[in-house]
Amino acid sequence: MGSFSLKAAAHVVFVVVLGIVLPLQTAEGFTGGKEQREFDYFVLALQWPAALCRNITVCCPTNACCRGADSPTEFTIHGLWPQYEGKGWPSCCTNETFNENEISSLFEDLDKYWPSYRCGLVGSCDSRKGSFWAHQYEKHGTCGTPVILQEYDYFLTTLTLFFKYNVTKALENAEIIASDIKKYPIQDVVNAVHLAFKANPKLACAKRGIIKEIYLCFDKQFKLRDCDATKSCPKAVKLPEFHDPQAFNLWRITTQRLKERSDKD
Repeated sequence: MGSFSLKAAAHVVFVVVLGIVLPLQTAEGFTGGKEQREFDYFVLALQWPAALCRNITVCCPTNACCRGADSPTEFTIHGLWPQYEGKGWPSCCTNETFNENEISSLFEDLDKYWPSYRCGLVGSCDSRKGSFWAHQYEKHGTCGTPVILQEYDYFLTTLTLFFKYNVTKALENAEIIASDIKKYPIQDVVNAVHLAFKANPKLACAKRGIIKEIYLCFDKQFKLRDCDATKSCPKAVKLPEFHDPQAFNLWRITTQRLKERSDKD
Protein backbone atom coordinates (compact mmCIF):
# COMPACT_ATOMS: atom_id res chain seq x y z
CA MET A 1 0.00 0.00 0.00
CA GLY A 2 1.30 3.45 -0.86
CA SER A 3 1.15 6.71 0.99
CA PHE A 4 -0.63 10.04 0.74
CA SER A 5 0.13 12.45 -2.02
CA LEU A 6 2.21 15.40 -0.79
CA LYS A 7 -0.75 17.78 -0.88
CA ALA A 8 -2.81 15.49 1.32
CA ALA A 9 0.03 14.74 3.75
CA ALA A 10 0.46 18.42 4.54
CA HIS A 11 -2.97 18.49 6.15
CA VAL A 12 -3.06 15.21 8.07
CA VAL A 13 -1.99 16.59 11.44
CA PHE A 14 -4.52 19.41 11.21
CA VAL A 15 -7.43 17.05 10.63
CA VAL A 16 -6.53 14.59 13.38
CA VAL A 17 -6.05 17.41 15.89
CA LEU A 18 -9.31 18.95 14.75
CA GLY A 19 -11.15 15.75 15.56
CA ILE A 20 -9.66 15.60 19.05
CA VAL A 21 -9.86 19.12 20.40
CA LEU A 22 -13.26 20.30 19.23
CA PRO A 23 -15.71 20.45 22.16
CA LEU A 24 -18.78 18.27 21.88
CA GLN A 25 -21.95 20.06 20.89
CA THR A 26 -25.59 19.11 21.12
CA ALA A 27 -27.47 17.43 18.30
CA GLU A 28 -29.07 20.76 17.39
CA GLY A 29 -26.52 21.05 14.57
CA PHE A 30 -28.32 18.36 12.60
CA THR A 31 -30.81 19.77 10.12
CA GLY A 32 -31.99 16.65 8.35
CA GLY A 33 -35.65 16.00 7.64
CA LYS A 34 -36.05 13.55 10.54
CA GLU A 35 -35.09 13.72 14.18
CA GLN A 36 -31.57 12.47 14.72
CA ARG A 37 -29.26 12.69 17.69
CA GLU A 38 -25.51 13.05 17.78
CA PHE A 39 -23.64 9.88 16.86
CA ASP A 40 -21.66 7.80 19.39
CA TYR A 41 -18.71 6.39 17.42
CA PHE A 42 -17.26 5.90 13.94
CA VAL A 43 -16.95 2.82 11.74
CA LEU A 44 -14.28 2.68 9.05
CA ALA A 45 -15.68 0.25 6.46
CA LEU A 46 -13.16 -1.47 4.18
CA GLN A 47 -13.98 -3.52 1.08
CA TRP A 48 -12.21 -6.56 -0.35
CA PRO A 49 -12.02 -5.86 -4.12
CA ALA A 50 -11.97 -9.47 -5.27
CA ALA A 51 -15.22 -10.16 -3.43
CA LEU A 52 -17.00 -7.25 -5.09
CA CYS A 53 -15.59 -7.92 -8.55
CA ARG A 54 -16.64 -11.56 -8.75
CA ASN A 55 -20.13 -10.74 -10.05
CA ILE A 56 -19.31 -7.87 -12.38
CA THR A 57 -20.80 -8.49 -15.83
CA VAL A 58 -20.43 -5.03 -17.41
CA CYS A 59 -17.28 -2.93 -17.31
CA CYS A 60 -17.03 0.85 -17.47
CA PRO A 61 -14.40 3.52 -16.71
CA THR A 62 -15.78 4.24 -13.21
CA ASN A 63 -15.60 0.62 -12.08
CA ALA A 64 -12.30 -0.18 -10.34
CA CYS A 65 -12.76 -3.85 -11.19
CA CYS A 66 -12.08 -2.98 -14.83
CA ARG A 67 -8.65 -1.38 -14.54
CA GLY A 68 -6.68 -4.45 -15.55
CA ALA A 69 -3.27 -4.48 -13.90
CA ASP A 70 -4.21 -1.31 -11.99
CA SER A 71 -7.27 -2.86 -10.36
CA PRO A 72 -7.01 -2.88 -6.54
CA THR A 73 -5.89 -6.10 -4.86
CA GLU A 74 -5.86 -4.87 -1.24
CA PHE A 75 -8.61 -3.57 1.02
CA THR A 76 -10.03 -0.23 -0.12
CA ILE A 77 -12.31 2.26 1.59
CA HIS A 78 -16.08 1.96 1.59
CA GLY A 79 -16.71 4.86 3.94
CA LEU A 80 -16.42 6.40 7.40
CA TRP A 81 -19.78 6.04 9.11
CA PRO A 82 -21.02 7.74 12.30
CA GLN A 83 -22.94 5.14 14.32
CA TYR A 84 -25.21 4.88 17.36
CA GLU A 85 -24.48 2.52 20.23
CA GLY A 86 -26.65 -0.54 19.93
CA LYS A 87 -28.49 -0.14 16.63
CA GLY A 88 -28.80 2.39 13.86
CA TRP A 89 -26.99 5.42 12.58
CA PRO A 90 -27.73 9.00 11.56
CA SER A 91 -27.97 9.73 7.85
CA CYS A 92 -28.42 12.71 5.55
CA CYS A 93 -27.96 15.09 8.47
CA THR A 94 -27.81 18.33 6.46
CA ASN A 95 -28.96 19.56 3.09
CA GLU A 96 -25.38 19.99 1.90
CA THR A 97 -24.53 18.59 -1.51
CA PHE A 98 -21.19 17.08 -2.45
CA ASN A 99 -18.80 19.37 -4.32
CA GLU A 100 -15.91 17.53 -5.95
CA ASN A 101 -13.94 20.77 -6.27
CA GLU A 102 -13.55 20.77 -2.48
CA ILE A 103 -11.44 17.61 -2.63
CA SER A 104 -9.64 18.06 -5.94
CA SER A 105 -6.24 17.86 -4.21
CA LEU A 106 -7.17 14.38 -2.95
CA PHE A 107 -8.32 12.91 -6.26
CA GLU A 108 -5.20 10.80 -6.82
CA ASP A 109 -5.49 9.10 -3.43
CA LEU A 110 -9.28 8.78 -3.55
CA ASP A 111 -9.27 7.22 -7.00
CA LYS A 112 -6.73 4.61 -5.91
CA TYR A 113 -7.80 3.86 -2.34
CA TRP A 114 -11.49 4.84 -2.31
CA PRO A 115 -12.73 3.62 -5.70
CA SER A 116 -16.21 2.64 -6.80
CA TYR A 117 -17.00 -0.93 -7.86
CA ARG A 118 -20.01 -0.10 -9.97
CA CYS A 119 -21.15 1.73 -13.07
CA GLY A 120 -23.59 4.61 -13.03
CA LEU A 121 -24.70 7.00 -10.33
CA VAL A 122 -25.57 6.13 -6.74
CA GLY A 123 -28.64 7.24 -4.79
CA SER A 124 -28.01 9.65 -1.95
CA CYS A 125 -30.24 12.02 0.05
CA ASP A 126 -33.52 13.62 -1.05
CA SER A 127 -33.64 11.41 -4.14
CA ARG A 128 -30.38 12.89 -5.41
CA LYS A 129 -27.98 10.75 -7.44
CA GLY A 130 -24.26 11.24 -7.74
CA SER A 131 -20.87 9.60 -7.53
CA PHE A 132 -19.89 7.01 -4.93
CA TRP A 133 -18.01 9.74 -3.05
CA ALA A 134 -21.08 11.99 -3.13
CA HIS A 135 -23.17 9.20 -1.66
CA GLN A 136 -20.71 8.59 1.16
CA TYR A 137 -20.39 12.25 2.09
CA GLU A 138 -24.03 13.29 1.83
CA LYS A 139 -25.38 10.23 3.63
CA HIS A 140 -22.64 9.68 6.23
CA GLY A 141 -20.13 12.52 6.20
CA THR A 142 -22.70 15.20 6.95
CA CYS A 143 -23.45 13.40 10.21
CA GLY A 144 -19.92 13.76 11.62
CA THR A 145 -20.68 16.93 13.60
CA PRO A 146 -19.11 18.03 15.91
CA VAL A 147 -15.95 16.04 15.09
CA ILE A 148 -15.93 16.46 11.31
CA LEU A 149 -17.38 19.71 10.02
CA GLN A 150 -16.47 19.98 6.34
CA GLU A 151 -16.34 17.83 3.22
CA TYR A 152 -12.57 18.05 2.83
CA ASP A 153 -12.03 17.05 6.46
CA TYR A 154 -14.29 14.01 6.04
CA PHE A 155 -12.33 12.59 3.12
CA LEU A 156 -8.90 13.44 4.49
CA THR A 157 -9.71 12.04 7.94
CA THR A 158 -10.90 8.81 6.35
CA LEU A 159 -7.74 8.49 4.25
CA THR A 160 -5.64 9.21 7.33
CA LEU A 161 -7.24 6.37 9.29
CA PHE A 162 -6.99 4.04 6.31
CA PHE A 163 -3.25 4.53 5.99
CA LYS A 164 -2.58 4.46 9.71
CA TYR A 165 -4.43 1.17 10.22
CA ASN A 166 -3.40 -1.01 7.29
CA VAL A 167 -5.65 -4.07 7.56
CA THR A 168 -4.18 -5.80 4.50
CA LYS A 169 -0.70 -5.64 6.02
CA ALA A 170 -1.97 -6.81 9.41
CA LEU A 171 -3.44 -9.92 7.80
CA GLU A 172 -0.35 -10.56 5.67
CA ASN A 173 1.81 -10.40 8.81
CA ALA A 174 -0.33 -13.23 10.16
CA GLU A 175 0.07 -15.14 6.85
CA ILE A 176 -3.54 -14.54 5.89
CA ILE A 177 -3.31 -13.76 2.18
CA ALA A 178 -5.53 -13.88 -0.89
CA SER A 179 -6.27 -17.41 -2.05
CA ASP A 180 -8.99 -19.04 -4.13
CA ILE A 181 -8.43 -22.31 -2.30
CA LYS A 182 -7.40 -21.75 1.28
CA LYS A 183 -9.83 -21.02 4.09
CA TYR A 184 -8.93 -19.34 7.37
CA PRO A 185 -10.56 -19.72 10.79
CA ILE A 186 -12.48 -16.51 11.33
CA GLN A 187 -10.95 -16.16 14.78
CA ASP A 188 -7.50 -16.11 13.18
CA VAL A 189 -8.57 -13.11 11.08
CA VAL A 190 -9.96 -11.30 14.11
CA ASN A 191 -6.85 -12.14 16.14
CA ALA A 192 -4.54 -10.83 13.39
CA VAL A 193 -6.25 -7.43 13.40
CA HIS A 194 -6.37 -7.35 17.19
CA LEU A 195 -2.68 -8.17 17.41
CA ALA A 196 -1.85 -5.27 15.10
CA PHE A 197 -4.22 -2.65 16.50
CA LYS A 198 -5.33 -3.88 19.96
CA ALA A 199 -9.02 -3.81 19.01
CA ASN A 200 -11.44 -6.35 17.57
CA PRO A 201 -12.80 -5.74 14.04
CA LYS A 202 -16.14 -6.83 12.64
CA LEU A 203 -16.41 -8.84 9.42
CA ALA A 204 -19.13 -9.07 6.79
CA CYS A 205 -19.24 -12.10 4.49
CA ALA A 206 -20.90 -13.04 1.23
CA LYS A 207 -21.85 -16.57 0.23
CA ARG A 208 -19.42 -19.40 0.90
CA GLY A 209 -17.69 -17.44 3.63
CA ILE A 210 -16.07 -14.90 1.31
CA ILE A 211 -14.99 -11.84 3.28
CA LYS A 212 -16.69 -8.84 1.70
CA GLU A 213 -15.87 -6.14 4.26
CA ILE A 214 -13.92 -5.55 7.45
CA TYR A 215 -14.88 -2.80 9.88
CA LEU A 216 -12.70 -0.91 12.35
CA CYS A 217 -14.40 1.10 15.10
CA PHE A 218 -13.23 4.40 16.63
CA ASP A 219 -14.40 6.70 19.38
CA LYS A 220 -14.83 10.40 18.74
CA GLN A 221 -11.14 11.01 19.41
CA PHE A 222 -10.29 8.45 16.71
CA LYS A 223 -8.98 5.93 19.23
CA LEU A 224 -9.67 2.35 18.23
CA ARG A 225 -12.30 0.43 20.17
CA ASP A 226 -13.80 -3.03 19.80
CA CYS A 227 -16.55 -3.44 17.23
CA ASP A 228 -19.68 -5.51 17.76
CA ALA A 229 -19.32 -9.25 17.28
CA THR A 230 -19.40 -10.63 13.73
CA LYS A 231 -22.62 -12.48 12.88
CA SER A 232 -22.67 -12.83 9.09
CA CYS A 233 -19.65 -15.11 8.64
CA PRO A 234 -19.07 -18.85 9.11
CA LYS A 235 -16.27 -20.29 11.25
CA ALA A 236 -13.99 -20.55 8.20
CA VAL A 237 -13.66 -17.66 5.73
CA LYS A 238 -11.93 -16.89 2.44
CA LEU A 239 -10.12 -13.94 0.87
CA PRO A 240 -10.39 -14.72 -2.86
CA GLU A 241 -7.78 -13.59 -5.34
CA PHE A 242 -8.61 -10.82 -7.79
CA HIS A 243 -9.52 -11.89 -11.33
CA ASP A 244 -10.22 -9.62 -14.28
CA PRO A 245 -14.05 -9.66 -14.49
CA GLN A 246 -14.22 -10.13 -18.25
CA ALA A 247 -11.72 -12.99 -18.17
CA PHE A 248 -13.40 -14.50 -15.13
CA ASN A 249 -16.82 -14.37 -16.76
CA LEU A 250 -15.44 -16.05 -19.88
CA TRP A 251 -13.95 -18.79 -17.70
CA ARG A 252 -17.23 -19.19 -15.80
CA ILE A 253 -19.29 -19.43 -18.99
CA THR A 254 -16.86 -21.93 -20.52
CA THR A 255 -16.89 -24.05 -17.36
CA GLN A 256 -20.69 -24.03 -17.28
CA ARG A 257 -20.92 -25.09 -20.93
CA LEU A 258 -18.44 -27.90 -20.41
CA LYS A 259 -20.44 -29.09 -17.42
CA GLU A 260 -23.68 -29.01 -19.41
CA ARG A 261 -22.03 -30.94 -22.26
CA SER A 262 -20.68 -33.50 -19.79
CA ASP A 263 -24.13 -33.95 -18.24
CA LYS A 264 -25.64 -34.62 -21.66
CA ASP A 265 -23.00 -37.21 -22.46
